[in-house]
Amino acid sequence: MAAMTKTRNLKIFRRLSYNPCVLTRRNLNLQEYHSKDLLRKHQVSIQNFRLLDSKLNPSSLTDFKASEYVVKAQILAGGRGKGHFDNGFKGGVHLTKNPSEILSLAKNMIGHKLITKQTPKEGILVDKVMVAESVNIVRETYLSIIMERTYNGAALVASPAGGMDIEAVAEKTPQLLKTVPIDIHEGITDKIAKEVAEFLEFKGPLVNKCAEEIKKLWQLFLKVDATQLEINPLVETDDGRVVAVDAKINFDDNAQFRQKDIFALDDTSGIDPREKEAAELNLTYIDMDGSIGCMVNGAGLAMATMDLIMLSGGRPANFLDLGGGVGQSQVSAALRILESDPKVKAIFVNVFAGIVNCATVAKGIVAACKENLPKPPLVIRLEGTNAAQAKTILEESGLPFKIINDADEAAKTAVSLAK
Repeated sequence: MAAMTKTRNLKIFRRLSYNPCVLTRRNLNLQEYHSKDLLRKHQVSIQNFRLLDSKLNPSSLTDFKASEYVVKAQILAGGRGKGHFDNGFKGGVHLTKNPSEILSLAKNMIGHKLITKQTPKEGILVDKVMVAESVNIVRETYLSIIMERTYNGAALVASPAGGMDIEAVAEKTPQLLKTVPIDIHEGITDKIAKEVAEFLEFKGPLVNKCAEEIKKLWQLFLKVDATQLEINPLVETDDGRVVAVDAKINFDDNAQFRQKDIFALDDTSGIDPREKEAAELNLTYIDMDGSIGCMVNGAGLAMATMDLIMLSGGRPANFLDLGGGVGQSQVSAALRILESDPKVKAIFVNVFAGIVNCATVAKGIVAACKENLPKPPLVIRLEGTNAAQAKTILEESGLPFKIINDADEAAKTAVSLAK
């Protein structure tokens, strides 16, 4: 139940011929049990669950009874069920009908690193395990509420084909996808909720049960300042319940001042330390697999810079977006972040300044290099506000920079130096 699903929704809306704006900043990350707890606090029907930590205290399970239990390692990565631990234990998700097996399963997970297709090679340390009631699922459906700029507000996306990649549903069977714009003032009305429940193919008394869940999810969406709330799957059980089995929630960063309790839950354990440091400096850092570090300003220029590197025969190791209004100390820190990546064999600084001041960027680079000259060579292209002054600052520093005005030539030089 992590909150990293911007790209996923972009694909869905593109298939519906919409073009939402996607931000590059890192979103708040919540562990699965945190998301379930939020759902429970807002009366959304979920599986009962308990949490185990390194103490493995059996008292937390004494009043928890189920016909079958799901024991799940809590990390911010997918593919847990097919993963393996550094101690050789297989699988981060286990089913058991024997309550006496729960603690032994958890003991094999807690304190060990779980390795999946979505974790770093060394895996992510597991410090908590969720024990949930297993439910017998009759059908799986999909429901999502998302802030969509095309509608100037929220939209509800639903499909009776849940429990699978919703992108594939949108591409192959678009008739199984329903999108409903939501008036932010009226919200999800009884009529809308019932129509969506019927589209999800709930029958008889389950129609009203599903409609009630949809309205509760809307209230949760509003109260926590969400930008997206995705339930996949929203299931029908064999005992006549409608249950939210899995949820992903994105939150509006601008609402942090009134959602302090939620933002305090942010889990950065699986985040690249460089990305975390950059975020603390209001910079955007994206790790990649090449050998050329990129310092740029603006996502558009970042994409163009990476294209230039690729066309010149190289591959970007990362990019670091300075954004607008960056200060000298931030530039210095940005250079240190790029240099700390062992993949980086050359650094390409490509800044086209409007709001950003080229002289500020140049001073930041010089200050960082005088403190500790980076091992990778630096290729620098600064154009725009105070570019001439910036060039003078760089030249008078006496440091071994490659100062190149032409973007193509600068990219080719960076690629050549990285080899």
